[in-house]
Amino acid sequence: MFATPLRQIRSQKGPEVGGPEQGQRYKILNKGYGKDAFKLMYVKRHGSVHSIQEFQMSTHLKLSSSKDYLYGNNADIVDTDAQKNLVFVLAKKHGIDIPEKFALLVARHILSTYAHVEEVHVHMDTLPWQRMRMDDAAKQGESSACPRTSDSSQLHNHAFILQPSAQHFCDVILTRQDSKPTVFTGIKGLRLLKTTKSSFVNFVDDEYRTLPDLPDRTLCTSVDSSWEYSDIETADFSRTWQIVKDVVLKSFAGDPKEGISSTSLQNTMYLRIKI
Repeated sequence: MFATPLRQIRSQKGPEVGGPEQGQRYKILNKGYGKDAFKLMYVKRHGSVHSIQEFQMSTHLKLSSSKDYLYGNNADIVDTDAQKNLVFVLAKKHGIDIPEKFALLVARHILSTYAHVEEVHVHMDTLPWQRMRMDDAAKQGESSACPRTSDSSQLHNHAFILQPSAQHFCDVILTRQDSKPTVFTGIKGLRLLKTTKSSFVNFVDDEYRTLPDLPDRTLCTSVDSSWEYSDIETADFSRTWQIVKDVVLKSFAGDPKEGISSTSLQNTMYLRIKI
């Protein structure tokens, strides 16, 4: 699913069609099409130990002509299954290390392969699979609810569990007119809650207000955040994502013992971005 702000990242002038004899003139804006939300799982096997990465991907192409829209001429259309198959072939051939780098590879390959494609937009959602941790006592039939004084668990070789605390996504946009790609990375669906150190007071008091001042309240929110890279050649995409996530958690929760006060969700958001 393409991020909404990215749909407006570049304005499209579009061809002006029609004529006086047709009684109107109009423009085709934001022309394009693509394959949305297809799954890709990449498995690495090192003997008995396996690792996985699963992605939900979308590709979107804009062509140099509009004859597919105007006249129903499909000669330039790279069909959506072909777009999906191209991604699978590249994943098989090159592997996937970092989502942003793979999205760049896909975008560049499409532009170099199809001369009539003017713009490529690749979106990747990373599903947060983690290796399953097995408790030795549970494996032996003992109660896993018993308190434990030490960590006797071990990572499973080939079993995984989905831990959706936050989702890593990226968007890459590459045009034929501009050799520098636009790369966004983001965090999606990070659910946060604290039971104190949040207030909401001194807001508009008129005849429509029913909410009292709340000097101390429970605060729960879901965080979606994205940023654009100014330099993709030296960027450490994975490390940057983790740093931003840590900043979001720290600005929301504060010190583990004392916490941090929030006078409004707006102020908490501002302090998060400021860091």
